[in-house]
Amino acid sequence: MNKGRILVVEDDFDISNMLRIYFTGQGYEVQVAPRGGDALAITRKQLPHLIVLDIMLPDMNGYDVCRELRQTTRTSHIPIIFLTQKDERSDKIAGLELGADDYITKPFDIEELKLRVQNAINSADRHKHIDDKSGLPTGRLIEEHLRNLMRQNRHWAYLDLKINHYDDFVDVYGFVAGDDVVRFVSLMLNEVVEEFGSSEDFLGHPGRDNFIVITYAEEADKMRDRIVDRFNDEVKQHYSFIDRERGYILVPSDDGERQAALMTLGAGAVSTRTHQFSDIREVTELAAENRRRGFSGDYTGSKILTEW
Repeated sequence: MNKGRILVVEDDFDISNMLRIYFTGQGYEVQVAPRGGDALAITRKQLPHLIVLDIMLPDMNGYDVCRELRQTTRTSHIPIIFLTQKDERSDKIAGLELGADDYITKPFDIEELKLRVQNAINSADRHKHIDDKSGLPTGRLIEEHLRNLMRQNRHWAYLDLKINHYDDFVDVYGFVAGDDVVRFVSLMLNEVVEEFGSSEDFLGHPGRDNFIVITYAEEADKMRDRIVDRFNDEVKQHYSFIDRERGYILVPSDDGERQAALMTLGAGAVSTRTHQFSDIREVTELAAENRRRGFSGDYTGSKILTEW
């Protein structure tokens, strides 16, 4: 059972390799970054559930890495445990002031570190509602972010994304393959937002086949189109060669088998550039309605606005 994804940021190979081997044996997925810049790049592509962060790194110190992660909306919720040789009270306070969740000094007790990692991940999952498959915020965290947006005097767009025919795919290929699709979508969304958006953009996973993107990008339509195009093209890799070639799958039914289309991505969008919202429910309902109707612009009830 995968207990979560840990990113170890440590330039000492012996220590990082020991942590990788140990936590892999404990049931975690472990990635290693020897430099701060590598850690930021890895995190932008795929959000870890926790980061073990050394302070002394060859390119930038751990404090700067922590500051960058905390100032980026998409990574601000990730628990961080500082790992360092320093034992000064001022260093610990500096790390905690930047938003680190914990602090452990070398040489450390591996069992103690294991408990700190376990507690930090469990606490984050409880209080911040992160989906364990996609690594993205769910329910309450999405609502909190939307409420904060309603108080801002800035333009933003909300994209509602839903995987069409996902249940048919799971019926044929099973839930493990379905989880792989969820992870693929999460990784792809992070890449597209990195390409078209900014560090303030937000990704969420409200439900098993439903995702959302909140972006400040002026050309949010290009982001939306890129997401849809990439999904519709790359999701085919999750099908067998036969199903890809014929363009449909055979789903068991009461009458034997029925044809079902391959998965595609439905997208609906609303924007503060074309609409004033009174509450967060209006945002989510209008975006979902646009998705169901196949509209890409902002639906006002009387006409479709395609400008952002």
